[in-house]
Amino acid sequence: MKLSDVADRLNCRLEGDGALEVTRVTGIEDAAAGDLTFYANSRYAQKLRATRATAVIAAEDVETPCPTLRSAHPYLTFARALELLHPQDRCAPGVHRTALLADGARLGADVSIGPFVVIARGADIGARTIVHAFTYVGEAAVVGDDCVLHSHVTIRERVTLGHRVVVQDGAVVGGDGFGFAQQPDGSHHKIPQVGTVIIGDDVEIGALAAIDRPSVGRTIVGRGTKIDNLVQVAHGATIGEHVLLAAQVGIAGSTVIEDCVTLAGQVGVAGHLTVGRGTVATAQTGIPNSVDPGSFISGYPAIDNREWLKASAIFRRLPELKKAVSALEARVAELEKKG
Repeated sequence: MKLSDVADRLNCRLEGDGALEVTRVTGIEDAAAGDLTFYANSRYAQKLRATRATAVIAAEDVETPCPTLRSAHPYLTFARALELLHPQDRCAPGVHRTALLADGARLGADVSIGPFVVIARGADIGARTIVHAFTYVGEAAVVGDDCVLHSHVTIRERVTLGHRVVVQDGAVVGGDGFGFAQQPDGSHHKIPQVGTVIIGDDVEIGALAAIDRPSVGRTIVGRGTKIDNLVQVAHGATIGEHVLLAAQVGIAGSTVIEDCVTLAGQVGVAGHLTVGRGTVATAQTGIPNSVDPGSFISGYPAIDNREWLKASAIFRRLPELKKAVSALEARVAELEKKG
């Protein structure tokens, strides 16, 4: 595609020869002639100067060595360039001969159902939705329009997925919550998990993630939220809109994560609390108590990030500080003996 056409489609200002052809988008280190790359992080300044790409996506104030598509949001433009130059193949509509559709299952227009898929009684699959091989959609579940369920996904009974939801391989939505009542003899009696899970529009759920149903009520994931691989959302939790949950985040039962929160990798959140809107928690933070909106937190127990950085710096010096304190204690004891 001509660079001028790419610039028009991406709504970018072009600097350089618009007649040049680009055929793919690639990373700044691997780029060669015919490639379009992007620059959005100052750590790659040296690599930008050495790039062999035909063109680069960059902000207005960045000096570049080649024709440039100027963008106020280079990373977002990079994403749209990928969509433009690397269009995804769409599965052909139809139902594979090995798929099993129970009586009362409903399929919308132009649905694609792959090999060995099981659609249980009363389930409703929206228009243009793609269900890949070995996926199970439970009884009376609802899957909206334009969704993609990748291989080995499980959507349990009575779960509702909105429109344009993507569920990656092996994820389970609507599995039983972890609910047990201790009996007098110390054993644990399972509490029936008869609630449901509701997933909003434009949500993405990563591979092997688990979003559990509660004993009663609903587990909710709000519109536009993105959930990474291996995330656990426990029974009765409420996840707001446009939340980011990175890999191995664990959220305990009945907790509320408000809109636009970001939890980095391996953050753990205790149950029955609220994490306020816009909060950011850095990797491996442990959150045992409710958090005010707009907080930036780290560590365990979670504290303000700046305080945690100061504490971390002191922590590294603890051995030498201990020696210094011991020496001072010995000196004080010596002075006291001398009277």
